[in-house]
Amino acid sequence: MALLRLIPDDTKFRFMWLRKVSFPLSIVLAIASVTLFFTVGLNFGIDFKGGTIIELKTDGPADIGGIRSELGALNLGDVQVQQFGADDEVLVRIEEQSGGELAQQSVVAKIKAAFEGQKIEFRRTEVVGPRVSGELARAGIMAVAAALLAILVYIWFRFEWQFAIGAILTTANDVLVTIGLFVILQLDFSLSSIAAVLTIIGYSLNDTVVVYDRIRENLRRYKKITLTELLDRSINETLSRTTLTSFTTLLALIALWIFGGEVIRSFTLAMIFGIVIGTYSSIFLAAPFLILFNLRGDGKTPGGEDASEPDVDAEAAA
Repeated sequence: MALLRLIPDDTKFRFMWLRKVSFPLSIVLAIASVTLFFTVGLNFGIDFKGGTIIELKTDGPADIGGIRSELGALNLGDVQVQQFGADDEVLVRIEEQSGGELAQQSVVAKIKAAFEGQKIEFRRTEVVGPRVSGELARAGIMAVAAALLAILVYIWFRFEWQFAIGAILTTANDVLVTIGLFVILQLDFSLSSIAAVLTIIGYSLNDTVVVYDRIRENLRRYKKITLTELLDRSINETLSRTTLTSFTTLLALIALWIFGGEVIRSFTLAMIFGIVIGTYSSIFLAAPFLILFNLRGDGKTPGGEDASEPDVDAEAAA
């Protein structure tokens, strides 16, 4: 079992001292993400802007440059051609055409006519109109908002209100910083990106609840140590589990990012970043928020008492 542990069980890092750095850093990143969102904006995919997606299969390795040139001659506006999966599979994305849904559908006919006589198989065609894309955007925003609200209610009933507010602020920070990554890298923001954000919310919440659960246990067990020391002890006790879970998840995501192809690359990159930022926040933000909200006061250990020993009466009661 020792070989499976990335960090020893008896660590004694002073994480609460680092809140002097983690709080300002997280605030700066969150504000920067919001600012970039309103100034630069997301690179919304066809799911949200409307347009046409066509999946092609060529006879032999695809000539991406040749396909791009042929489609460019059709004057269809913004056309993205990229290889994904095998070297004979091509994904074509075409921006929304003026003229409504009929104009969108005519794009497919024009492309099929342009490749007529060539050994190219049209494997999948999707047309997303502006009305549908607007509904998808609203549904995506509502899904994220509903997830955050459900987290608030769940933690509020399971723990004290300080835990609920700490969990929602921690998770909101993860979402904002991940959105900032999409803006900076101009990753294609589509429905799969919404799925990535929701997955990150669930993962971050899971890590946070594990830490909070240990803090709640130690609040009953240790009555004679300061809140800062208790939080440090709780994080150290769950540190091995947190890092091992994140490490094994990252191994799978990195493999997907390398070998999964272009179609899911933005999804896996967002997930990798989200796992890293979620692990960081569950350690350096979730617990320090409890100090900010004065969970139990931060009085000093009474003189003559051994603060490292659990309170015997509290232990028996628990």
